[in-house]
Amino acid sequence: QVQLVESGGGLVQAGGSLRLSCAASGIIFGINAMGWYRQAPGKQRELVARISGGSTNYADSVKGRFTISRDNAKNTVYLQMNSLKPEDTAVYYCNAEDSFGGWWGQGTQVTVSS
Repeated sequence: QVQLVESGGGLVQAGGSLRLSCAASGIIFGINAMGWYRQAPGKQRELVARISGGSTNYADSVKGRFTISRDNAKNTVYLQMNSLKPEDTAVYYCNAEDSFGGWWGQGTQVTVSS
């Protein structure tokens, strides 16, 4: 099993920044990709950013504002969020992929006030 623990969410004004962290533990040697998803009230969960090896991909809505990175020594993935907008308000979930499927964290709330 893989355990994922997110941190770093909170309340920020529009235009501000937050950095989310996701620490992985357990059977992590098989993880081949990690990512961040978000779910706003009444909406489906959507991919925000994903990192696999040296490759990253982003949702169009966050390109140029968010950056995903990974520290393999710390088994941690980060999401730096800049120029935040009210529409970025959501619960953000960390995801890890291995040969058994996907693992999820408990989520962290990000609220952007206008």
